[in-house]
This record gives sequence, structure tokens and C-alpha cells, in this order.
Amino acid sequence: QVQLVESGGGLVQAGGSLRLSCVTSGRTFSGYNMGWFRQAPGKEREFVAIIKGIDGTTSYADSVKGRFTISRDNAKNTLYLQMSSLKFEDTAVYYCAASNYYSGRVASPWSYWGQGTQVTVSS
Repeated sequence: QVQLVESGGGLVQAGGSLRLSCVTSGRTFSGYNMGWFRQAPGKEREFVAIIKGIDGTTSYADSVKGRFTISRDNAKNTLYLQMSSLKFEDTAVYYCAASNYYSGRVASPWSYWGQGTQVTVSS
């Protein structure tokens, strides 16, 4: 079983920055694919970014490319999402996800999820 705990959300003005963290339990964090997803009120959960466990390859949604950076610290069992140039439309609950076999952009196949952290961007 893998447990994920996100933190770092909050209220920020448009154009500002935030860094989200996701601390995981378990001894095999380095082997897991890790992802960030977000869900705004009334909308489906959507892909934000992924970082693979095997080689650290990253992938981003077009809407955040160039503004967000996903990274991981395997020694600390922690996943990060650095968010810059935030926009009102980035407002959502942000979730981290983990899987030891899936690394795609669809939310449902991911095995483990955190409880989410709220990011609110004021315009």
C-alpha cells in the first residue's frame, strides 16, 4: 500500500508562484511513476504533469507547459510541482497520483491518490 499526502496549496494572486509537495510512504518510491492531476468545481479530473520512475522522463499538459515543473526527490520520497505565472484558470484541487505500471494521462488507471490540496488563484 502506498500513501500520498499533498501540501503547499493556498491562495495566490495571478502571476504568482506556488510549490506543491507530495510525500509518499513505502520503500519503492523511486520505481513509481508519479503524476499531478487537478479538478476544478464541476469539471473532470485532468492531467497536469507526469514524471516516470524508470528514467525521470516528464510530460506536461499543454495548458501548463512552460509554467509548471514536476520533479522528484527519491531520497525524500517526495514529489514536487513548481507552479509559476499562475492564472485564474489554474484554480483547482491538485492531486498527486502513483502507479508502478501506468504513466498515461487518463486519471482512472492510476493506483494511488492523495487527498488533494486546494490552489486558488485570484484574478
